[in-house]
Amino acid sequence: MIASRGLSTAILVATGVQASSVWAEWRLPSGGSYEITARLELPHLERWSVDKTTIVCLPSFRSGDEIPIPVISTNNPFAKCTASNLTADSTRLEYNIVCPGRDAAKAHAIYILSLDTFSGRVAMVMGGKNMTMTEVQTARRIGECSPAALGTTARF
Repeated sequence: MIASRGLSTAILVATGVQASSVWAEWRLPSGGSYEITARLELPHLERWSVDKTTIVCLPSFRSGDEIPIPVISTNNPFAKCTASNLTADSTRLEYNIVCPGRDAAKAHAIYILSLDTFSGRVAMVMGGKNMTMTEVQTARRIGECSPAALGTTARF
């Protein structure tokens, strides 16, 4: 009886360790081609928001200052910005986007993650103008990136 209880405990612990390593593997979106639908929301202009869909090649996440999931909206000032204060757990990714220079744009991104999908909100403040907007994103992985698309991001 005691031996079977010990065996049951060992199996339970091993299963838990294995499950936690699986969760750790996909706490950030895996690299590949994603179909991302984005909508730019401006305060008091909800009726003017339009969903736009594009395909983006996301590389496998590497630690450092790169932004894990790009801001998709056109004419955004975040191309030369970096990520800071990145935190991730099994289902959530959160970070700040910091741009160089005085009165530069800044943003805060929060994403909910699952195996091959994510959804999130990027709250942006355009530098010096005190203009705020939010980009709402939903995405699903549609496959591997084509060799020509590696290192590029499609824009709408």
